[in-house]
Amino acid sequence: MYTTLISADDLAAHIDDPNWLIVDCRHDLMNLAYGREAYAAGHLPHAVFADMETELSGAKHGADGAFRGRHPLPSKDALVEVLRRWGVNGGTQVVAYDAHGGMYAARLWWLLRWLGHEAAAVLDGGLPAWQALGQPLSSDPPDPRSAGTIEVRAPFVPTVTVAEVLDNIESEGRTVVDARAADRFRGENETIDPVGGHIPGAKNRFFKDNLNNDGRFKAPEQLREEFGAIVGDPNKAIMQCGSGVTACHNLLALEVAGMPGAALYPGSWSEWSADPARPVATGAD
Repeated sequence: MYTTLISADDLAAHIDDPNWLIVDCRHDLMNLAYGREAYAAGHLPHAVFADMETELSGAKHGADGAFRGRHPLPSKDALVEVLRRWGVNGGTQVVAYDAHGGMYAARLWWLLRWLGHEAAAVLDGGLPAWQALGQPLSSDPPDPRSAGTIEVRAPFVPTVTVAEVLDNIESEGRTVVDARAADRFRGENETIDPVGGHIPGAKNRFFKDNLNNDGRFKAPEQLREEFGAIVGDPNKAIMQCGSGVTACHNLLALEVAGMPGAALYPGSWSEWSADPARPVATGAD
């Protein structure tokens, strides 16, 4: 069972295994058609496509009309319905990949752990690592599968609400870590959200700092050293980003480092900054 990362070599050895499911998670925040078009042009054999906007995210507004962020969590029932359509059973090994160092694939990995599905991994190095081995791509539709039987189980990962993050500003009981690029964290060059800056007291850990130059994750001991200097006790850490997607990359890196327990703030900066009553900090600290 693979529960964090899988190498391209190991995936190639299992690519035709009917008990495995490969999921293409490619996406572009500025071009929502990109992922599906890239998938149609060529994907890993047998892979299905996951739509970030409609399958890996839920409604942007809650029942009370409140804005929940750009990529709020889907309901667990809706997510299970998608996974069953893909043929996922309780024991299916799911491998998510993208072409962006795991930027989007980590979201599906985290969602599966949120459902209590343990056999979920991200292809280390993504599509480039697969192609570097000389492995083929396919433009064929995935093989038909019987409907899956996956069910919601106890989650492996916690979440926090915007109210809990707001309370934490006063209590300072937990460390908030922002996965966005440093300039957006400082409040500079903001092109996505209407307000630039960060949650007061948050620390910055750009998700791409989890990767080596080849796009693969750093070694566990290096990640453990780097995150240890930021979060201390991961059980008292909250991961956030712009909309709850790349924060999952930091959560995956923590798992690789052997530091589980951190929570995801799903709404992240997109939800936080939508309410002018919530405080905003700018600058590096």
